[in-house]
Amino acid sequence: MRITTWAEYGVICALHLAKRTELGPVNGREIARIERLPGDYVEQILLRLRRAGVIASTRGARGGYVLAKPADQVSIRDVIHASELETFDLHCVSHPIEEGRCSAEHNCSIRPVWVMLQTRIDDVLKSVSLADLLHDEPTVRERVGLPAAPARAKPGLPILETV
Repeated sequence: MRITTWAEYGVICALHLAKRTELGPVNGREIARIERLPGDYVEQILLRLRRAGVIASTRGARGGYVLAKPADQVSIRDVIHASELETFDLHCVSHPIEEGRCSAEHNCSIRPVWVMLQTRIDDVLKSVSLADLLHDEPTVRERVGLPAAPARAKPGLPILETV
């Protein structure tokens, strides 16, 4: 699975809105500026997120975008699915090699693996909410069941050993 720019920017934009829940609506240009993302992409992603019901918009001088639901009720799958329109592309459906070979009537031993992979990816993405991502990286790693990240080397010159 490849995480596309649409999906990544969608998560960044939704997380931005989750972080500023108490501050009220914000417009797309401001999100793009703060997150250092292309404004055109952000506007298109926000439109997709709004159409999917992930975010809501208000018009006017103080208008902009807010999350449509509390951050703990918005899964990463919701955001990616809205941004990208799918979380995992079943290639045999979207880009069949041959009409007959990739049709549902054809007995394909590979298709169940792709379907299982799609299901597992969706399950993982459903299990993580925007509220989970409001924490620092070590906390998020723990919440999603990953081991602690290895300690990073401190910036500066490498330490040379004498021989």
